[in-house]
Amino acid sequence: MSDEKQNGDMFQGLVISLAAAAMQHLGKTLNPLTRKIEKDLNAAQATIDMLDMLATKTQGNLSEAEAKLLKSVLAELKLNYVETLNEKPAEPPPASPPEAGNKPG
Repeated sequence: MSDEKQNGDMFQGLVISLAAAAMQHLGKTLNPLTRKIEKDLNAAQATIDMLDMLATKTQGNLSEAEAKLLKSVLAELKLNYVETLNEKPAEPPPASPPEAGNKPG
C-alpha cells in the first residue's frame, strides 16, 4: 500500500473516530463502556472544535474526498450539537398516587 493511500485511510479513520466520539458526547449513541446514553456537551464542543482546527490546518493539503468528508462530518456534528442544545430536558415521571392500603387515616 502506498504511503499516500495509507495516510488517506488513516485520515479518514481519524475523522470518523472523532465524529463517533462527538456523537457519543451528544447523547446520540451508546457509550460502549457504560452501555448508557450520556451527554457531555463540553466534550462534544471540544471535539467539534478539534475537527474545525484540523480543517483549518489541512486546508489545501487534502484530497477532494478527504475535504468533502471533513466538511460533511463537521456540518452533521454542528447540526446535531444545536439540536441537542435545543432539546427540552426530560420531564421526571409523575408522582405515583398512594396505594389504597397506605392511606393515612
